[in-house]
Amino acid sequence: MSAVSRVGRALAATPARALGTSSSSSSSSHWDANRDRDPNRTWDRWCRAARESRQDRNQNRTRTSSQCQRPIWVGQRDRGDSNFASAFRSDRDVDPDRQPNLDRNRELDVAPSALSMEYEEAIKVLNRLQTNAQTLEQTRRDHGRQASNQLPLVERYLQRCQINVGDLDRLNVIHVSGTKGKGSTCAFTERILHKLGFKTGLYTSPHLVQVRERIRINGQPISEQLYTKYFWEIYNRLNETMARPAHLILDSGNPMPAYFRFLTIMAFHVFLQEKVDLAVVEVGIGGAFDCTNIVRKPTVCGVASLGMDHMSILGNTIEKIAWQKAGIFKRGVPAFTVEQPPSAMTILQERARELDCPLQVCPPLSAYADDAGHPDLGLAGEHQRLNATLALQLSRAWLRRYPGPGLRAPPAPATTLDDGSERAHEETKANGNTHYDAHDSGSSLPTADPFPLSPAMLQGLKETEWPGRSQILRRGPVTFYLDGAHTVQSVEACIKWFQKSVLEEEGTTRDPVVRVLLFNMTGDRDSAAILGLLQACQFDCAVFCPNITNISPDSSDQVNYTVTPERVMAQCAANQTAWDQLCRTRATPSRAAAFWAPEPGASRHGAAAPAPRPLSRATSRNPAIPSSAVFPCISEALRWIGSELEPELRRVQVLITGSLHLVGGALKCLEFGLS
Repeated sequence: MSAVSRVGRALAATPARALGTSSSSSSSSHWDANRDRDPNRTWDRWCRAARESRQDRNQNRTRTSSQCQRPIWVGQRDRGDSNFASAFRSDRDVDPDRQPNLDRNRELDVAPSALSMEYEEAIKVLNRLQTNAQTLEQTRRDHGRQASNQLPLVERYLQRCQINVGDLDRLNVIHVSGTKGKGSTCAFTERILHKLGFKTGLYTSPHLVQVRERIRINGQPISEQLYTKYFWEIYNRLNETMARPAHLILDSGNPMPAYFRFLTIMAFHVFLQEKVDLAVVEVGIGGAFDCTNIVRKPTVCGVASLGMDHMSILGNTIEKIAWQKAGIFKRGVPAFTVEQPPSAMTILQERARELDCPLQVCPPLSAYADDAGHPDLGLAGEHQRLNATLALQLSRAWLRRYPGPGLRAPPAPATTLDDGSERAHEETKANGNTHYDAHDSGSSLPTADPFPLSPAMLQGLKETEWPGRSQILRRGPVTFYLDGAHTVQSVEACIKWFQKSVLEEEGTTRDPVVRVLLFNMTGDRDSAAILGLLQACQFDCAVFCPNITNISPDSSDQVNYTVTPERVMAQCAANQTAWDQLCRTRATPSRAAAFWAPEPGASRHGAAAPAPRPLSRATSRNPAIPSSAVFPCISEALRWIGSELEPELRRVQVLITGSLHLVGGALKCLEFGLS
């Protein structure tokens, strides 16, 4: 039997005893999140309970003789437990947006009065709209050839919900695409404009813990009550028109939109009903054929940093990806981008010319500096400076466009920004005193002018929060570093941030430190290449698990029908194999090692920087720590870190990266509030 087959067989035997499960068991290892809302006390209680039950778990644990070559399964029991498989319920083998499915149609055609109108029930109904794993695999093989068909379909869904495409113009949309940083750019933009006094809507994806995070008003996720109200309004309208023959024909037998399309339509409905002054909208995948591109008259568009991702859908070259991302450009609508690879910048420029869209490159954030210094950012990492300058230019362009119809209160005239800083800047330029020199963007595109930042703008940049990106959480002696990086470029940025952060922490203590990687990566991404970069971080142990919070899902927000247990665990096993191979064969530092090397003897606190440790080996103090391990869910992995490592050590550093879904599951386990 192959290693992967053994992995799949072992999953059915894995228990549901995990952090935050909905089991009715009274076991001391069960985490009652409602009993104690202090996350540090919760973490301590959980780790203590895990240690108390360690002997019981050890009786059922299966380990191979070679820990660094085989997966480690914690807490196996009889193979009759199907809880793990239920977390991946395969649903139907047909995508409701690709082929007719009469069984699914009957399942959805439930009288709303017979359904509970509570939030949990609404999420369960939403989850039925997820595209299943088999269809997604077919889409990958088709290389997204049918992507161009969805915009007319989205328009018909909107019409059935009593929303005209023209209604979306009232939302004064700021539309943002990009490979990495588009979510952070949207967060910066929303905070800036909200601090200037506007009622903001924000639509992003994916969610980390709860679906309602995707739709925000004034920066806060809509309440469960509002989510439930607006969900059923949209669902009922679609459900009431589903049986009409005309819709079955026009919609190619797809009477209900898929998961992301439904949420996009719902977000537009929420923003219209709540009468926001503007909506900041993040593209889902790509841009040209993404369902958010149904907006025909945005106020301004932005393209964040580009890289290689979603290649099975968008194309396998940076030029093809850039073409898709630039598809959000509109005739006469100003657009901005940041420094890009030369070939990608060329495509952006060609698309802008083709679509008659005025495109500019953002200046570096340092160009906005004044006597008080550079703007302070609420998000950590050097890469956030690119996102911040893009957000500033998007905000400025929006302010130049309005006042306009539908605003609660008109903003400052187009010649001013909040407190007259725009006029003052123009006077400064006229006097020849501007401090900014245009940087070389590597293209013939014009560079946007920097401008003095008003106090409200500075406050918006400083107060921006975006969980799961360069985030640090401390739970007792364990420090968690969370970043959803999942491309080569974003992982390189993550390494720089992690390097700086751990050295700062280690400079404050003389206690021994063990460094742990918690990793997963999904889709068609090259996880081996990413792991090669991460080896430069000198981890003592690497832990792999799927993006599943608990074996028995305790929240419908975390249910995922788009993958199968066999696929995700095969990926975890492959990740572990790649890591162990790198540990055995790497004799020289990877190219990411340059990010890791501090200045000789440098430390923020004046002490010498810690000496490098051997890659993927246990410390001499703790030789029993394995070099790698695999767990069936996030909570089991965190339980092991808390119960097996913490008692023997005074300081543990855990980097959680590779997937935003992994980070979201960890945040749920660590009881991080997203409001």
